[in-house]
Parts: sequence; structure tokens; C-alpha cells
Amino acid sequence: MGIRSWIHSLTSPKRYSESYYYSLKKVKLVLIVNNELKMGKGKIAAQVGHASVKAALLASEKYPAEMQSWLSNGQKKVVLKAQGALELEEIIRIAKKSNLPTCLIRDAGKTQIPANSLTVGGIGPAPSEKIDELTKHLKLM
Repeated sequence: MGIRSWIHSLTSPKRYSESYYYSLKKVKLVLIVNNELKMGKGKIAAQVGHASVKAALLASEKYPAEMQSWLSNGQKKVVLKAQGALELEEIIRIAKKSNLPTCLIRDAGKTQIPANSLTVGGIGPAPSEKIDELTKHLKLM
């Protein structure tokens, strides 16, 4: 989807009723950082930024109602930490199986960490209670 199409999809009238959006009010995006990589603060911020953008683009295509609700209700984002890549991959796998929007970010390897390292996983925008079932054991970053 090109940038013009994406902007149009965000600004055009939606085909969902107002009551449907109301039922989705508690929607959030959770970003899970791979804590075993010991990235610096700036690197974490950049990787979380990549995941936020990728998650929003994917959700706008496949989950338009959740995306619209998220945009209309403050764009809540929560950053959590996983012990390592295995835990992060497992959470994302379960989220996919639960039909939640997901994304994974891997680093290019040009600065602090090896190429193709799994840095961040994203779940959402999706209903908060569904995400919480998978992530309630994780600590805030």
C-alpha cells in the first residue's frame, strides 16, 4: 500500500458503525523488546519506533476497525521487555495463532548488535484484554 492509499484509508469515511468503535475503545499496541541484546536507550527507541510504524501500517490494511479505534482513542502504546529472542518469538507465535496483528523487527547490524538480531516484536493495535492475556507476565521496559 502506497503512502497516498494509506492516508486515504485513514481519512476516508469508515463503513463501521459508531457502536462498533465504542466496543473497541480499549485498544492498544504493545511493543516487546528483546532484553538479552543489551541495546542502548537510543537503539531501543529506534527499534521501538520501527515496530510502531510497521504495526500501524499492517493493521491499517488488515484490521481497519481496530486501527481506527486506536487512532481515535489516544494511540496507547506500552513497551515491555522479554528475557530473550525465544520468549519473544513464542509470544508473537501465540498472538498470530490468536489472530492478533503482529510484527517482528530485525536489525540490519550496522551499529550495536549483530545483523538479523530480533530486536522488537509488536502486537496490535488490538483489544487490550486479548493482548494482556499474552503479556501480563512481562515487565515494563
